[in-house]
Amino acid sequence: MAQFPRNDPSRIDIHHHIFPASIDKAGLSEKVGWCTPPENLPWNPDISLRAMDRLNIQTAVLSLPAGLPPGPASEENRTAARRFNEYAARICSDRPGRFGFFACLPNLSDTQGVLTEIAHGLDDLKAWGVAMSSSYGDAAEAKYIGDDAFDPIWAELDRRAAVVFLHGAQVPSSTPYPHPYLGIPVTEVPNETFKAAAHLVVTGKKRRWPNVRIILAHLGGSTPFLAPRVAALSKHMGCPLSPEEIVEDFKTFYFDMALSSHETTLTAMRASVGDDRLLFGTDFPAVSMDTVEWYTKNADDFFAGDRDELEHVMYRNAAGLLQQ
Repeated sequence: MAQFPRNDPSRIDIHHHIFPASIDKAGLSEKVGWCTPPENLPWNPDISLRAMDRLNIQTAVLSLPAGLPPGPASEENRTAARRFNEYAARICSDRPGRFGFFACLPNLSDTQGVLTEIAHGLDDLKAWGVAMSSSYGDAAEAKYIGDDAFDPIWAELDRRAAVVFLHGAQVPSSTPYPHPYLGIPVTEVPNETFKAAAHLVVTGKKRRWPNVRIILAHLGGSTPFLAPRVAALSKHMGCPLSPEEIVEDFKTFYFDMALSSHETTLTAMRASVGDDRLLFGTDFPAVSMDTVEWYTKNADDFFAGDRDELEHVMYRNAAGLLQQ
């Protein structure tokens, strides 16, 4: 169970990445049309701690970028997940109170490997949850996380009432991204998050596994705005849930605010799910301090009129979720 030494006022950053040297983050970013700030590479925990102190973040929850460890189901893939998780656990152990982590998993098609790593990550390494990508596999072979093949994994997560941090995969569209300013992380990742969330809802998996507490990265991408579209059109296409049931199931997710906080988006989130489902996040070190500070100021300004509400969004909502 997560424990949080409280400094008032402070924040819990639910969306904070870890970049082990072995992943070559600069090279990965270049392939998808992104530039990880060079001042954040090579990454080490001190880089994050300096940013956290500047932003008054008490605790950051570390996770690998979506899609890691890469590759198909294999012993190599299992071993990579184990090494990443033990590395993250050491960082947390060396700096108690400052870091927690979401365990990464092998490729979800490796059911036994995933179940073994869930047990090791949550029981032995004391991870605060697990991180998932929106889909696993490449091109036509890819499966979204609501696929029936993954039901044994969801059953185990439900039995544990686990927290799942869901991040959109960095997969290309069928067309090139339109401009160098609009690479895959900018334009495609938010829609991948939406597709995974919608898949869980319309297949009935979100209500079938009600004990799993799922956090959607980046306010769910396009989820809050497309949920009503899914509600009626999926029903038209044969979904057994009513439009009202579909909308209600979308409201059962949690939403992190990383790279998404603005008066427009936060107003929509307040109307659609309420502030008790919102969690502070930064996406550091994938982005610069200037970028994080812009979004953080937007959130601070939006909730400035209600100190109690601000405290819930910045700290209490996450603390309550992770301490259950």
